[in-house]
Amino acid sequence: MDAFDAYSHALAALVIFTLIILALSPFSALAKQKAGLAPGATPQEDYAEKAYRLNRAYLNGCETLPAFLTVTLVAVLAGAAPFWVNLLASVVLVSRIVMILIHLQGSGKPHGGLRSVFYVIGWACMAGLALMALVAAI
Repeated sequence: MDAFDAYSHALAALVIFTLIILALSPFSALAKQKAGLAPGATPQEDYAEKAYRLNRAYLNGCETLPAFLTVTLVAVLAGAAPFWVNLLASVVLVSRIVMILIHLQGSGKPHGGLRSVFYVIGWACMAGLALMALVAAI
């Protein structure tokens, strides 16, 4: 695997983000169960409710993971500049962790605010990874 050594931070970011999402899944399920919800049910949209915040954190991660995985792996496989791939993937990971913490603390607003700032940071980094992957692939 020496060919991928230069991308170790990016690959680690993917694995860490996946592990975080896997860890959120049972906590979200337990919070929903404790709130009396059936399996697969969606909690009422209320940031004051822990079950809703956990569910949103989990679902946001599930929504983001495929794009993050795709653009990062294609950038790695296409041979995009390792420094930038590692940096952007690491920033995506940090931005997602901050978003999860904001969700879990209940300090975020439904629209706008600090959570949205970190969403945009992560989104911009993934867009950058996508562009780098395209350029390297072509």
